[in-house]
Amino acid sequence: MNPNIEFELFAQRVYQKLLNSELIKPITVKHNVKLVGKSGCEHQIDVYWEYEVKGTIHKVVIECKNYNSTVPIGKVRDFFGVLYDLDGASGIMVSSKSFQTGAKKFAKHYGISLQSLRAPERNEPIGFITAQTSANIRHCLFLIDEEWAAEHKFDIQGLRNFYAQFQPNKADYWQKATHFPIETKDYNIRNSIGKVISSIETLERKLPQKTIPEKAAVFPFDDAWLDSRYNGPIKIREVMFEWESDVQEVTFNLAADDFVEGILKDAINGMEEYVSKY
Repeated sequence: MNPNIEFELFAQRVYQKLLNSELIKPITVKHNVKLVGKSGCEHQIDVYWEYEVKGTIHKVVIECKNYNSTVPIGKVRDFFGVLYDLDGASGIMVSSKSFQTGAKKFAKHYGISLQSLRAPERNEPIGFITAQTSANIRHCLFLIDEEWAAEHKFDIQGLRNFYAQFQPNKADYWQKATHFPIETKDYNIRNSIGKVISSIETLERKLPQKTIPEKAAVFPFDDAWLDSRYNGPIKIREVMFEWESDVQEVTFNLAADDFVEGILKDAINGMEEYVSKY
């Protein structure tokens, strides 16, 4: 398709979306219209726009300039002649670039709107949304039997140091911790002769389902063992379920090409308007 025609159709789509978004009654937005002026001459109009406000019909003639350089004053003067002959129509000149200084002065004096129109670039930022996310996280922790740990040279302090380094933002918590996460081969809790006496799932079923307790839930054992994935059997004295509230701020960047059909920039006052796709 001819790139000039493509630009005119692009302008038609943008002004149709703009028309639909305003508090006005849309009538029509047409491409490539022939209008006869007072002189009897026929004028080719790139985009013709009609809408109604409080019972009054407004007619807008849109001239499109798909240029590689700024639009000179002569083109705006020619457009002024068309508007004068049509009588009662206001005018908007839309350019793929901008306008020369003389063209802006002439248009401002005679009330002609000059607009630059472009499609948003890929991933062009137009702002961001910051949202807070919150979650209640439940941790399953275990109190390791200290006598068993001493006999088997299981380094509880080393475990504190490991988690303090792994989560530096909670280093103080881990250095004072008595209960620790343990990765197990299964969810069963056994006694010293290997008999299953409970399981993590069994204990979880005893927890409140709809409310978050203010305090940790603790289940003590006299003779309980976990089959850990990396250290073999570990003797424990308690299973503790602890809840932690986690609140985070998440920022989502908004890309113009996801939401915006076109970007209009007033060549005289510099104001930009983003015309939604929807």
